[in-house]
Amino acid sequence: MNEFWLILGMFVVTFGIRFVMFAFAGKMTFPVWMQQSLKFVPPAVLTAIIIPAVVMPYGKIDISFTNVYLLAAIISVIISLVTKSLLKTIFFGMLVFLLLKFLMAT
Repeated sequence: MNEFWLILGMFVVTFGIRFVMFAFAGKMTFPVWMQQSLKFVPPAVLTAIIIPAVVMPYGKIDISFTNVYLLAAIISVIISLVTKSLLKTIFFGMLVFLLLKFLMAT
């Protein structure tokens, strides 16, 4: 029975937080400086997720030519700068990663 109350409590808290944000979304306006600052949140969050995964794929820092994740990330950045297409960057980045993973495993 305790699990029921725990799950119900988590539901109420999660739903409450999201409902408040959606309920007041059209009624609130942020100051200009905050709107400009919020544009940096997605790149900052993605950087915080991607860099540790690329530089420390197995729990230790590995900045070498044997780190397939780092090589594929560098090549993906180059592909994105050349093509300026998100879809092509994802496709060719994954292709490069799989090829490197396959070739360097043998």
